[in-house]
Amino acid sequence: MSGASRHMSGCLCVLLLLSTASGNEPALPAGLAPADSEPALPSGLSASTPAEPALPTGLGSPDHGPKLAAPRERRLPEGLSGFWELRGGVRLQDDPYEKAATLGETRLQLQVDRASEKIALKLVGDFLYDPVLNEHDADLEDGEGWCDLRQANLLLRPTSFMDLKLGRQINTWGTGDMLFINDLFPKDWNSYFIGRDDEYLKAPSDSAKASLFSDWANLDLIYSPRFDSDRFIDGRRISYWNSGLGRRAGRDAKVNADKPDDTFRDDEWAARLYRTLASYEVAAYGYDGFWKSPAGSDPQSGRATFPRLQVFGASARGPVAKGILSLETGWYRSADDMDGDDPFVRNSEMRYLIGYEQELAHDLTGGIQYYVEQMLDYDAYQRTLPAGMHAADQYRQVITLRLTKLLMSQNLQLGAFLYFSPTDRDAYLRPKASYKIDDHWIVEVGGNLFFGEDEHTFFGQFERNNNLYASLRYGF
Repeated sequence: MSGASRHMSGCLCVLLLLSTASGNEPALPAGLAPADSEPALPSGLSASTPAEPALPTGLGSPDHGPKLAAPRERRLPEGLSGFWELRGGVRLQDDPYEKAATLGETRLQLQVDRASEKIALKLVGDFLYDPVLNEHDADLEDGEGWCDLRQANLLLRPTSFMDLKLGRQINTWGTGDMLFINDLFPKDWNSYFIGRDDEYLKAPSDSAKASLFSDWANLDLIYSPRFDSDRFIDGRRISYWNSGLGRRAGRDAKVNADKPDDTFRDDEWAARLYRTLASYEVAAYGYDGFWKSPAGSDPQSGRATFPRLQVFGASARGPVAKGILSLETGWYRSADDMDGDDPFVRNSEMRYLIGYEQELAHDLTGGIQYYVEQMLDYDAYQRTLPAGMHAADQYRQVITLRLTKLLMSQNLQLGAFLYFSPTDRDAYLRPKASYKIDDHWIVEVGGNLFFGEDEHTFFGQFERNNNLYASLRYGF
C-alpha cells in the first residue's frame, strides 16, 4: 500500500466515524413549531405566583441569589461508543537491539453501530499516538501509525436462512484458549507480547462472510480477495532469533518479507460446517491460502516468504463432569513442499489440542490445555537441514494453564496464563490484574515474562523482551 493511499485510507477512517456522530436535528412537523410566546397559565398560576413555597425561617439562601440549575446528563449520539486509554510498558532488562520502552501510547477508539431489521452497519476505528515505534503514517495493513481501522462492514439479512457480512471484520472460530489450529485469521503477535488488551491479538480481515442456517447444520464461508497475513514479529518492537545470523536480532535486522498481495490471485478461503449434537458443538473446517506468518525464505534474496497452505480440521466442545471439554485437530498441508525436502519451506504438520476448564471455587476458574505440533516427513527434513541450523523436534508439545479470580464484588480480576513447553524447555507467563473503579474507569497492570534454556526456541528467543505494563481506560 503506497504512502498516499495509506493516508487517504486513514482520512476515510476519520470521516466515516465522525460523520455519523454529527448532524442537525430535523425540523418539527407543521403545527408543532415553537410559538413566539408561551400560552397563558391558568388562573392562579400566573407567572407572578412563586414557583415554590418560601422556605422556613433560617433555611433561606443567605444572599437570596439565584438557585443553581440541576446538572444535565450528557448523552452521546445514538449508536456511538468507545474508550480512551493510556498504556505504557518497560523492558525488564537491557536489549541491545530494542528500545527500553516496549509500549507508550494513547488511544481513542470510536465505534458506530447502526441497525435495522435487514441491515446493520459497524465502524470501529482507533486513533493513537505511539512514540515507541515512532511511525505515524497510517498503515491499515500493519495497524501502525495514527489510525487503525478495526472494522468497517455491512451485515445484510436477505433471507431468514442467510446472513452476509461485507467489509473489514474480525473473525474467529475454534475451541482453543489462546492456541489456534483451525482459526486461520490474522493475529497481531506484537500486541500480544507487549501488553495491549487481549482484543488486539485478533487483527482484521478484508473479507466477505456468508452464514447459512438450517435445521441440520450451519455453514460459514469466508472469502478474502487478498491475503491478510499476521502482524508478525519483525524486529521493530520485539527482538527475535535470526537463523541466518545465528543470533538474536531486532531493529538492526528487521524481517523483510515478500507478501502475496495480488487481489483475486493471492486470495483466501475459509469454511466451517457446524451443528450441535446433544450437548456438544461439533465442527469441520477447511482453509486454502498461505501460512499466516513467514514460513519460508528465498535463498536468492534472503527475504522471508509465505508458502501456500491448506488446512483441514475438526473440533468438538461440550460438558464433561463439572466443566467443559474441548478437542481440536488440523492437518496443515504445506502445498509448496509436499515431500518435506525443501529446506526453505516449512514442512506439513498435524496439530492436536485437548482442553478442560471448570469453576474451582467461588469466583475462581481454571483451565488447562495440551497442544502438540507433529512435523510430517521428518526424515526428509533432517536430511536436507542446512549445516549449522538448529533442528526442530518432530513433536513440539505445549501445556497451558489459566487461573482467574474475581474479588471485591467482581470489580477486581486477578489472572495468570502460562505456556510451558517440555520439549523446547521454555515458557511464557502472562500475569494480569485489573480493577473496575466505576462504570467508566478501569486500571490494569500486567506483564509478559519469557523463559528458555536455548535462544532459538519459540519462547526462549524472546527472553530479552520481558516487560511490565500498566493502563488507564475510560469507557463511554
